[in-house]
Amino acid sequence: MKVFTLQEANQLLTEVAPKLHEIRDFYTRVASYRESAQAAAVSAELGGGGMEGGSKYVHVLYELGKLTTELHELGVQLKDYTRGLIDFPSMRDGRVVLLCWQLGEGDEIEWWHEVEDGFAGRQPL
Repeated sequence: MKVFTLQEANQLLTEVAPKLHEIRDFYTRVASYRESAQAAAVSAELGGGGMEGGSKYVHVLYELGKLTTELHELGVQLKDYTRGLIDFPSMRDGRVVLLCWQLGEGDEIEWWHEVEDGFAGRQPL
């Protein structure tokens, strides 16, 4: 697990924020295919199948997976696709905590929370 200083996490936001916008858009597109994908899965179990727009659906899934992998490789924890909610592991008073940020919150991280508390336990820095 990568551990970030507040400065490192803030610097990374400029790279991460555009990816989060893309992830949110791709996730919305995946949701629009949900019914068709479920119907295709049922048909496939019965020996038939196929899906109108199936190749576009696969492309969207691929791009979504690629972007989430890129975040993971940077050490960023993606918590919510639709809100663009992310955490950066960090050290505070000798223990690991999470610096918390989501799309729309500005250019710098202003919140943190204990690992087990999640978003509901956010506290100002």
